[in-house]
Order: sequence, then C-alpha cells, then structure tokens
Amino acid sequence: MISTIANFPALYLSTLLILVSTGLFNTYMALRLSADGVSEVWIGALIAAYYLGLVLGARVSHRLIIRVGHIRAFAAAAVLSICMVLAQMLLDSHWVWLILRAVAGLSLVTQYVVIESWLNEQAENNRRGRVMSVYLIMSGTGTALGQLAITLYPSLDLRPLVFVAICQALSLFPIVLTRQTHPAAPMPAPLDFEYFWKMVPHALLTVFLAGCISGSFYGLSAVYAVKQNLTTAQVAIFTATSVIAGLVSQWPMGWLADRFNRRNIVRINASVLILLTTSMWGWMTWPFWFLLLLAAGLGVFQFTLYALASGLANDGMASEHRVSLAAVFLMAYGIGACLGPIIAGALMRFAGAEMLYVFSTVCALILLIVMTRKGKVPEPST
Repeated sequence: MISTIANFPALYLSTLLILVSTGLFNTYMALRLSADGVSEVWIGALIAAYYLGLVLGARVSHRLIIRVGHIRAFAAAAVLSICMVLAQMLLDSHWVWLILRAVAGLSLVTQYVVIESWLNEQAENNRRGRVMSVYLIMSGTGTALGQLAITLYPSLDLRPLVFVAICQALSLFPIVLTRQTHPAAPMPAPLDFEYFWKMVPHALLTVFLAGCISGSFYGLSAVYAVKQNLTTAQVAIFTATSVIAGLVSQWPMGWLADRFNRRNIVRINASVLILLTTSMWGWMTWPFWFLLLLAAGLGVFQFTLYALASGLANDGMASEHRVSLAAVFLMAYGIGACLGPIIAGALMRFAGAEMLYVFSTVCALILLIVMTRKGKVPEPST
C-alpha cells in the first residue's frame, strides 16, 4: 500500500483534505438542523441539493477539464467551493442554503472528476483495484476525521464552517504544486451516458445504488442515531465507525477485486448488506456497543461498492473515455445520492427513523437481483 500511495501522493492528500471538509459539513448540518427542530424531509432535501449539483456539475466538469486541463479545473472548483461555504455563514436562510449546496456540489464534482480520471488514466489494470482502494481509504479517513471533528464544537456555532473552508483551501496546495506528470489534455470524447450504459451497465447500476445507500447514510444516519437517544459524542462515534470500517476494508477489498471476479464480490457485498440492514429495522433495541458493530459491518460492505464498480467499468476502457467515464460515474452516483436522502427522509418522517435501513435493504436487494441475472456483461471497446 505504501508504494501505491507514493505513486500518487498529491492526489491522495488533496482527497483527504476535501473529505475532511465534507464529512464535517454533513455531520454539522444534520445535527444543527435537528437541534433547530427542522424535519428529516428538509434535512434530506439539503443533502439532496448537494448531490443534485454534483449530477449537474458532471457535464460542466467534463467540458472544463477539456478546456483548461486537470490542475486549473481543480483550482477553480476549489475556490468556488470555499466561497459557497463562506456564503452560508453570512446567509441564514434554508432556501438560500439549498442553492448554495447545489453550487457546492457542482464545484466538488469537478475536483472528484479530476482526481478519479487522473488515477484511472495512470493506473494499470492489475493494480486498479488497489489504486482506487487507497483513494477511497483517503476519502473514508477524511470523512471520519471530519465527523469526529464536530466533537470539538459542541455548541454547533459557525466555527465548524470556518474549519470546512480552511480544509478546502488547503486541498489546493498538493495539486497545484505537484511535480507529478498529469494527464495530457483529453480528447473531446462526448459525455455519452447511453454509450457507457451499453458498455458497463452493471457497474453503473452498482454505483447508482451505492449512491442511494451512501447518500442516505451521510445525510440521515446522524438523525437515526439521535432518534436512538444517543448523545452528540455517541452520534459522532456511530457515524465515524461506519466510515472507519469502510476505509480499513478498502485495501483488502481492492486486493481481492484484483484477483477475483469483481461482479461476484459485488454480489457478496449486496447479500451481507441485506442481512446487516434488516438488523436495524427496529425489531430490537440494541445496546450502543452492538450498534457500533452493526455500523462497522455496514461500513465495510456499503463503502467498498464504489471502488468495485469503478474497477469493473475501467478495465479495458479506452484512455480517451476516462474523463467522460469518471463524469458519468459521478453523475450516476450523484443521482442515487440525490434521490436516496429524499426518499429515506420521507420514509423516516412518516414511518420512523428505522426506515433509513429499510430503504438500504431494498437497494441492496435490487443490486443482488440484477447482479445475479445471467448474461454476459458487454466489454468496452478499445
């Protein structure tokens, strides 16, 4: 793993800093709005606005990278993201926050497309799983650190937002100062969703459902934990446990994915997710230590789906399609992560907090059914 990190140190460090800011922000917003008595539907809508911006921004990022290159596109997006966080400190209106979160999602997806297309462009097929696993380890570590950082601000004032903006600003340095060779300006391959759906349908479905599960988790797991009468510190530990478990499992899962059939591993993940999420339906009142065990298990199998899907899609993909594929992948993930909090939030509003995991069970079941259907997965053309 050390050698993999050494190959892409700037990309991994920037990823870590971006996700610290995102993890802190999402946890802060869930706790702040819950403390203000805002409904789960509205909390889900704010998270969904961010992912809606991510979906809309995928096309913008594709064009921007083609026009100005990877590094300049990343820098412009980081500056815009910082401005959105600072503007939210100045404007205390939930409706305005919806717009700001959508713009923030648009800018952040550009950063993600830059990093993911850069990694996939320079990673060999027999190491792709491990390269992406380290990327997601950094993502998970950053998210967990951001979630735990909320314990430094128990009063839930505006200081966490300052921290978020600082982390975003620092994420600029590794990318703009890197001496590593960056990809050449990509050929203007079209952002053709239909093409990728024909080539890698199972991968796109996996990443869409992963977005549904992860988006609802990031937006509403803190709300679920509050409804279980956990303290603020316990809420942070509960959510961070899932993320930490996910990041610890990324490297072993990537190692397995480089040696065995990625599609079979997705099937296993979906099956285990069904078993774990049904335990969270409210059949029993679990003690805190057992909730942490369940949270850890969920983290292992839900947060590794993205890397598995990415490897499944990128194996054999022509280099001129890397940026387009990264953008389409993030669009599919973003659509899922946009719909997930809205649907789960509505279900929680009308049927109880446990519906968060009923929703996750349904997503995992759909994934298992589709991935077990017979039929050859189309091979990407080169």
